[in-house]
Amino acid sequence: MSEKTVIIKIDGIEIKAKAGQTIMQAADEAGVYIPRLCYLKDLTPHGSCRVCTVKVNGRYQTACTEPAVDGMEVENKTQELEGLRRDIIDMLFVEGNHFCMFCEKSGNCDLQAEAYRLGICAPKFPYLFPDRDIDGTHPDIFIDRNRCILCGRCVNASRDVDGKTVFEFVGRGSEKKVAVNADAKLGDTNMALTDKAADVCPVGAIIKKRIGFAIPVGKRTYDQKPIGSEIESKS
Repeated sequence: MSEKTVIIKIDGIEIKAKAGQTIMQAADEAGVYIPRLCYLKDLTPHGSCRVCTVKVNGRYQTACTEPAVDGMEVENKTQELEGLRRDIIDMLFVEGNHFCMFCEKSGNCDLQAEAYRLGICAPKFPYLFPDRDIDGTHPDIFIDRNRCILCGRCVNASRDVDGKTVFEFVGRGSEKKVAVNADAKLGDTNMALTDKAADVCPVGAIIKKRIGFAIPVGKRTYDQKPIGSEIESKS
């Protein structure tokens, strides 16, 4: 029995989607890139970053969580939505300490890459200069919470893939942060270098020690092509 197919339109272009797919999954397969930060294939989507916000029949929805439904009209690449995404990216930059020129994740950073894709040269909001914890107690993994954007990828990966629940969110509002399941530091947890959670951070908040500059700046993933290019090449 063949899978049921539904037809949706994204920016007026008709694409086919499998029943049960989200808008983002259908768009990815059709070669239509929808910007995203917290979403990562194979992890449970939760729509927390809002960067993938689209308009569905005139209403705002997160593309990573909204199911594709037959006849759906989706707006993605519009002036309004790209302006909203720029504001979100801007706020993520000023809420943390993202000194790209000194960060070893530069060129492999999704936040930086989305900013470039959206044409952001410098944030328009004032910097908050937060003073957050840095944890270097683990022998192989380093955490700099000044760069954390609270996307939750590490939380989901540790819970759903690694089965360890090393990370969790604590606090609310400006006090919200990623904590570890130990009384003290990351070095007291059972996190391993091979854990999925060690590989999913989209920025430079979770870094593997001793391999950060293995690929020189200028030859990294987003130095070669803009984020989303691998999806758009399918169209």
